[in-house]
Amino acid sequence: QVHLVESGGDLVQPGGSLRLSCVLSGFTMDYYAIAWFRQAPGKAREGVSCIGGSDNGTYYADSVKGRFTTSRDTDLHTRYLQMDNLQPEDPATYYCAARPWYCYSSKLDSGSVGGYDYWGQGTQVTVSS
Repeated sequence: QVHLVESGGDLVQPGGSLRLSCVLSGFTMDYYAIAWFRQAPGKAREGVSCIGGSDNGTYYADSVKGRFTTSRDTDLHTRYLQMDNLQPEDPATYYCAARPWYCYSSKLDSGSVGGYDYWGQGTQVTVSS
């Protein structure tokens, strides 16, 4: 059975950094695209990044390019989202999601939410001074 479990959310000051983790179980990481989404209160869920199976294709939303980076630890079955220079527009619940092989779309907009088959429960990121 496929499971994704996020962790790493916290309260951080503007300009600070966090690393989110998504632990994967029940499937082989290389065969699945892993995306990160976020949802702030009252707003639609939006894509942040996606990396394809076997690291085939990596995409970032324009709002996070140059600040967020996705990586992996195959031995730990974990995908990471490194978030640097966090801004007041970044607070949200962050989710990781999976689908076979390829990212659903490079656009990472709210329309791509339905393209992912498996979701974690989310982890809360707060940015405040």
